[in-house]
Amino acid sequence: MNLAFIDGQNLYMGTMSSDNPWKVDLFRFRVYLGKKYGVSKAYYFLGFVQEDNQELYELIQEAGFILVFRQHNPAMFGKKKGNVDTDIVFNIMKKMLRGGGFDKIVLVSGDGDYKILVDFLIEEGRFAKILFPNRRASSLYRDIGSEYYDYLDNGDIKRKVAKEKGSLGS
Repeated sequence: MNLAFIDGQNLYMGTMSSDNPWKVDLFRFRVYLGKKYGVSKAYYFLGFVQEDNQELYELIQEAGFILVFRQHNPAMFGKKKGNVDTDIVFNIMKKMLRGGGFDKIVLVSGDGDYKILVDFLIEEGRFAKILFPNRRASSLYRDIGSEYYDYLDNGDIKRKVAKEKGSLGS
C-alpha cells in the first residue's frame, strides 16, 4: 500500500503556469495514482478554507482525495500564502514514526523544500516517486535518479490525467 501527498497549490500553479497551461482532472488523476503507483490513500493539502471554494473542496473529496487544510490564525487569512510544506513533511514523518502501514510515498510538487524529505525516504527505501507539475521543478532534485521522478506534463501522463473539455475534474 502506497500513500500520495499532493501540494494542491503547487499542483495547480505548476500546471497552469507551464509552457502550455492545462488543468488536471482530479478523478482521472486519482485513478492514475492508484493504477500506476498502487496509491490507496491520497492526501490533498491546501492552504486554508475559503467559503467561496466549497465546490472545489467537494470535488477534491468526490474524486477520492483526503482533503487536509493548513491551520492558520484567522487574523492572517488573505495575508500569507497557504504554505503546506511543513504539514506534508510532518504528516509523512508521523506516519513513519507510528508505523503508518504503508510501503512507499508518492509526492506531487515541484517545490525544493521537500528535497531533504525525498533524500531521506529514498535512503529508507520508502520513496516511490515525485511527480513534478511541470518542467520547472526545483534544481535541487537534479541529483536524484530518474527512477524517482516524472513530469505530469509528459505526453503519456498528461493524456491520462488532463481535464478534457466538458469534464468536471477541476
